[in-house]
Order: sequence, then structure tokens, then C-alpha cells
Amino acid sequence: MINFYVLTLFPEMIVSGMNNSVIGRAIENGLISLEAVDIREYSTDKHLHVDDYPYGGGAGMVMQPEPVYRAFLDIKEKTGKKEIRVVYLTPQGKVFKQEMAQEFSKEEDIIFLCGHYEGIDERVLEMIVTDYVSVGDYVLTGGELPAMVMMDAIARLVPKVLNNDSSAELESFQGNLLEYPQYTRPAEFFGKKVPEVLLSGHHKNIEKWRREQSLIRTLERRADLLEKAELSKEDKEFLKKVEIERKKTE
Repeated sequence: MINFYVLTLFPEMIVSGMNNSVIGRAIENGLISLEAVDIREYSTDKHLHVDDYPYGGGAGMVMQPEPVYRAFLDIKEKTGKKEIRVVYLTPQGKVFKQEMAQEFSKEEDIIFLCGHYEGIDERVLEMIVTDYVSVGDYVLTGGELPAMVMMDAIARLVPKVLNNDSSAELESFQGNLLEYPQYTRPAEFFGKKVPEVLLSGHHKNIEKWRREQSLIRTLERRADLLEKAELSKEDKEFLKKVEIERKKTE
């Protein structure tokens, strides 16, 4: 089981976004837990303000350190742990990848800190944050969407969250290869037929076809992944043949 805590100014956004589909069922079944913590509730201001003007001037507002720190301490006390992983969602962090999702899925408790406005006072970040993570090289209005992306990717790696646990092992980015194409009924759709090998019932040939398609798709769409991919001698020979054929058609 894994416990997610999200420090946010918009708890309803987190709850409504996560209590659906596979993740919603996982929460209902007690495989993961989710608590969206409203940072405003930890404000000492009578109007529950949590932001102020930046020192040194500049556009926008900055989230104050005290409400964030008090919310963090409350969660830390609840878990009873001296150390707890705190992920700050920021474009300045390391880009989130499948390997990172696998690493986080082994944690028992994770806090996601969602910034807003022009960010959060640097002092509290230095005090509590263990990981600075980005979901891509672009800027969003807050950390809630990135937090939900991360929680979805992490949760589905928790045992029994997916109906078929092997799904998490075989899909895109496992072994740094993209997933092979998938097909279902009908066998023909607008003149497009399902590859014959998938209808053959010959499992060894199906496995071979899927591996080759995975290699082709990775080469075509994310060739950069092949540098770290776990490739056999047969894989490398197959890719060479594909490259040769591609050059012939150029």
C-alpha cells in the first residue's frame, strides 16, 4: 500500500481528478490512500491568505513559507516518520520518467507539494523538499495536474492496482522500449485487418512479432530510448535490417 498526501490550494481538484477509473477503485479497495490537504487551513491570517508580494519586487505573488511548513509538520506527525519523501512539482526539477515512477512506487508515504502564483518561498523548500520533479519543459498554473500525473503513474505500479499485474510490466517504456500495437474485435475495420500472426494462436510467433513491432515503434517514435534499451543480439540485428530497409526507401 502507498499513501499519497497532496499539499495544495485546490484540494477539490485533486479529489475529483483521482477518484475515478482504476485509481478510484484502488482507493476504494485500500490499495492506495489519498489525502488532499488544503494549505489555506494552516494560515494564521484571519482571511486565510497564504501569499504575499515578493521581496525585491517583481510580478505576481509568492506562497508564504509558514502555512506550507505547518501543513507538512501535520502530515509528518500523522505518519509517525522522521523522514518522509516530499516532491515539489516544478519546471526546474528532473523530468519525470518511468524509472522514477518505479522508484516512488516503493515508498510507503509520499507528499506532493503543489505551488501556485510565482512559486513558494525558497526557505521552506530548502527545509522540507527531497525531490524537485517536472512533468515537462513547459509552465502550468499550478502543481496539481503534474501531481495527478505522477500519482497515476506510480499507483498503477502498486501490486493489485491493475486487474492484470503483468500489464504494468509489459507496456510502454519498460526496458526503454515502446509498447507494440494492440488490436481487438472486429478482425477487419474499414478494410484494415488485424495482423494474421495475432490470429494464428502461435504464441512464440506472436511474441516475436510483438518484440519486433516494439523495436520498430521505438526506432520510429523515440529512437533516443534505444541507447538505454535492453537489447539482445537478435534485437540489434533486426534493427540493422530495419535501418537498411528504411534507407532504401528514402
